[in-house]
Amino acid sequence: MFAIPGKQAVTITPKAASQISKLMTQAGHAGLRIGIKKGGCAGMEYTMEYVNEPDANDEVVEQDGARVLIAPMAQMFLFGTEIDYETSLLESGFKFRNPNVTEACGCGESIKFG
Repeated sequence: MFAIPGKQAVTITPKAASQISKLMTQAGHAGLRIGIKKGGCAGMEYTMEYVNEPDANDEVVEQDGARVLIAPMAQMFLFGTEIDYETSLLESGFKFRNPNVTEACGCGESIKFG
């Protein structure tokens, strides 16, 4: 929907692609849908869910065996985002580096767009 010819809507780091591919294989799903919903202290939160079949309006990004589907209502908010997977001593999980975010809460779970 918000595509620029020759440019993917989001980029996926090798670590994130590996983790998404592993989750897809283990769970037997067709991909991982990423979206946005209202909530959290800054106003919006990322959502992630397994999907068995892409919606006709999903933006599909495939890289290194990983398939990420971007929900239609989230496409304009996620354009240009880098998806990474980080592991530390205390936690591991997906990290979104989104140039469209103008504010984030202290816990990093909630975001605001300008």
